[in-house]
Amino acid sequence: MKKLLSLASLVLAIIGYSQDKTNTEIKDSRDKSLLIKTDHSELQAKKSAAEEKTKLPKPYNPKADAQSDINTLIAKAKVENKNIMIQAGGNWCIWCLRFNDFVQKTPELKNMVDTNYLYYHLNFSPDNKNEKIFAEYGNPGDKFGYPVFIILDNNGKLIHIQQSDVLEEGNGYSLEKVKDFFKSWTPKS
Repeated sequence: MKKLLSLASLVLAIIGYSQDKTNTEIKDSRDKSLLIKTDHSELQAKKSAAEEKTKLPKPYNPKADAQSDINTLIAKAKVENKNIMIQAGGNWCIWCLRFNDFVQKTPELKNMVDTNYLYYHLNFSPDNKNEKIFAEYGNPGDKFGYPVFIILDNNGKLIHIQQSDVLEEGNGYSLEKVKDFFKSWTPKS
């Protein structure tokens, strides 16, 4: 009887082990198929973003003399009593291009910007990193990524740096969050 119980235990152990092995192989197979699907969807998202990027306006000028441009804006801001909104980034950055397009195509936002700000696109790219200017503002792109917004008062004094990810919603930007951001830094009368 002891031999029969031992044999039965051994058979059950072998069956149990083979079941675990089969389930593990099936699980491993599913894991691999999910990885392939994830890689495919990631590639599709990159392709879609690249296509979108080709269609959006390119507001950044790597050849611009940014310091001279900002000095001109400061002089103009004093006369017009406006703040300066610097959107730092580059034409390589899909989120930078999306933000610019969003503001330009949303009449309410465009009006807020035109009324209260002088807007400038400060280039950061391998062609022109504008290192001296970024250093002057504490290199906010290193900390927050791009785009990053640098707000100056009408005397050119830094009053705020804003990261952009808090303004995002889905594959774009939140109208309410962007409106609140713009309202928060309008010139004081």
